[in-house]
Amino acid sequence: MSRPTSIPFDYNKRLMLFSGRANPKLAQDIAQELGVSLGEITLKTFSSGEVYCRYEESIRGADIFIVQPTCANHQTGLSPNDSLMELLFMIDAAKGASARQITAVMPWMGYSRQDKKSAPREPISSRMVAKAVEAAGADTVLTMDLHAGQIQGFFQIPVDHMTALPLLVDYFSALQLKDLVVVAPDAGRVKLNKKFAGKLGAELAILNKERPRQEEAEIHYVIGDVRGKTAIILDDIIDTAGTLKAAAQTVLQEGAEKVYAAATHGVFSGKAFSNLESSGIAETVILDTIPLPEGAPANIKVLSTALPLTDSIRGIFTDDSVSAVFSGENQTF
Repeated sequence: MSRPTSIPFDYNKRLMLFSGRANPKLAQDIAQELGVSLGEITLKTFSSGEVYCRYEESIRGADIFIVQPTCANHQTGLSPNDSLMELLFMIDAAKGASARQITAVMPWMGYSRQDKKSAPREPISSRMVAKAVEAAGADTVLTMDLHAGQIQGFFQIPVDHMTALPLLVDYFSALQLKDLVVVAPDAGRVKLNKKFAGKLGAELAILNKERPRQEEAEIHYVIGDVRGKTAIILDDIIDTAGTLKAAAQTVLQEGAEKVYAAATHGVFSGKAFSNLESSGIAETVILDTIPLPEGAPANIKVLSTALPLTDSIRGIFTDDSVSAVFSGENQTF
């Protein structure tokens, strides 16, 4: 009597959601949307500065989703490098604990701006981050509005790339602003801003920008008509807000009645808040991919990414389409 070549059995996949210390509020919001509790995990930093993690419950055979943008969090005392190392250790620990599949949920991918060599003998740092996440044992990466879409090519594992564009379109549509013009901060963001303008039924203008040095930008003039209009400057990242301040002041000098700013990721380092307060911008709209530091100006509006992230996590877990969450329009580059 021959033996069977397979063993039939009933098996239900388990989804488990864990949070690092980079953005626990976002992870909690996702857990609430999913209808689950965050998994139990111990995370701490030793006095030496080394990071430690341990899963406090069995994750064998489970599909693990780790919510950890590689950003700073001043409340938990993490630097971007701490967040990155914590993510790598969480992935490695899950791999060693026999998780079935590990998804790194990185709404903000640190080092994404260092995606090419701008001068000789520089590293391509975002490629190194991608290799590290992959080497640690991640099976899938879920991220949002990478600085350049080509960064997906640095990974040899699936990358589900989300966009904040629908959230921003819905928000500004609800404001019912009149005489709108969308202003691209530089030539590299024209395609994104053109799509944004098309969805809002707005005109498009472009700023002529040069970057003489790292973290410095010079705005020379506006290509297009902004006089008497309400302008929205859309970018993917606001860091020190120096570029944004110069852009807003240039647009106002060209005759715009009011200026709004919007971006997916609010890094807000250095003199970002003082730059925003003196920029003349009516309102700055960002998403919660990075926790908002204390002392933020009152005119910063934070939109939640919990729902689209939850829908994408469901799609990954059930082997369903993630691009369907965005009607196939999640590639904005």
